[in-house]
Amino acid sequence: MRNSHSLLIGVLGTLAATANGHTTFTTLYVDGKDQGDGTCVRMNMNGASSTNPIAGLGNSDMACGVDGGKAVGYTCPAGAGSTLTFEWRESPNLESTGAIDISHKGPCAVYIKQVGDMATSTAAGQGWVKIWDEGYDSATGKWCTEKLMANDGLLSIRIPTNVPTGNYLVRPELLALHEADKGDPQFYVGCAQVAIKGSNTGKLDVPAEYSVSIPGHVKVGEPSVSFNIYQPKFPYPLPGPKVWNPKPADGTVAKVPTNGDNSWITGAQTVPGNCLIQEANWCGVEVPDYTTEDGCWKASEACYKQSETCYKTAPPSGSKNCKVWETKCKAIESACSSGNFQGPPNKEKKLDSAEPEPKTKIPAPDNVPSGTGSGQNNAVIIGSDEPTASSSSSPATGIKTSSAPVAPVATETEAETENSEHDEYDENDDVPAKGKRGCKSKRRRAAAGSPHLGHANLHARQWKA
Repeated sequence: MRNSHSLLIGVLGTLAATANGHTTFTTLYVDGKDQGDGTCVRMNMNGASSTNPIAGLGNSDMACGVDGGKAVGYTCPAGAGSTLTFEWRESPNLESTGAIDISHKGPCAVYIKQVGDMATSTAAGQGWVKIWDEGYDSATGKWCTEKLMANDGLLSIRIPTNVPTGNYLVRPELLALHEADKGDPQFYVGCAQVAIKGSNTGKLDVPAEYSVSIPGHVKVGEPSVSFNIYQPKFPYPLPGPKVWNPKPADGTVAKVPTNGDNSWITGAQTVPGNCLIQEANWCGVEVPDYTTEDGCWKASEACYKQSETCYKTAPPSGSKNCKVWETKCKAIESACSSGNFQGPPNKEKKLDSAEPEPKTKIPAPDNVPSGTGSGQNNAVIIGSDEPTASSSSSPATGIKTSSAPVAPVATETEAETENSEHDEYDENDDVPAKGKRGCKSKRRRAAAGSPHLGHANLHARQWKA
């Protein structure tokens, strides 16, 4: 006897982010390797407001953004000395291109915080350390956000080589100053979950002057968050604490295993090796073998259950690979309907990702260890037998990767030129025309509970009792 069974495996489509020139951090690269859109990244899960700035400098969302207090499923491995690259998008799912509106001029920074168990540790609060920042570069007449736009939304930093092994939240931060003189500095933040293999173990130990609480690292009315970019008085005072820029670790440091062995990681889950395809922090795994009609239909159901989870957990960066997974489920369903009860078909075959192609030109990291030039010889590079700026191996199975090389690390002299925001302002430097403030709105938040996932997709399937 045949019964009808329907299962909703998709939900309403990703809503377009508010078109106000805002931005969000969507994608992490480790040593030039794309980890996948949304993978290991904490972001605002509401597509309608995912690119909005943080509402209030004292808000706990200042730590890792809206929804950033909750861990995502996967943590990406990296080595001390690795290059991390953060991709920022004006439209999370690339419905439109661009990183941030040209009017949104301001500084950038990257912070790290060592945590214990990734799933239970608190993002907001003490323990944040700034490892890089840049404001206004008088040599080029550019703000950091303008350089970000020129680099196709990519920002790169090197992990200090002497950080101890452990789990870290890595927090890129942008500050748009186009309304700062009116009391509305606009912060854009997100966090990547990264397990770092260092040359030592224990707690990250930095002088007290470098460790801050977020929120609390900037306050209303401070010069850095009320700066008038239309009538600027340089040098620009960068927000937050001083940058912790230690000398590199001495001696030879341990290498991250090249065989995918992540047994050194505790308190965090990396992407499983048995993924057939991945969407952000979801992983599709093979259904059980079957040789009977009942087993075939149960396998079909199990496949669609995974698809449902994929759509429900997909962030605003998209759910394209959820749809790819559906094709596998439909193939199983078709086999069951035709009486082929030996399966699953194409067992353990990896599925081709439908995500956008990874960026091919990764900018060089801007932070350089003090007094050592690039410090490149001390780098711990994931998936590499030699300490180089780029790895030839891929991240965890199931992730679409790029072979893009990381540009060479700048010399110390070059870095000083690049990070010259403290230089005196040259009156001939370019500044925005007075009155061209770009987005005029305050924080346009969508109503609570707005849908953001996948595309509406109701599948009616027939199965046998």
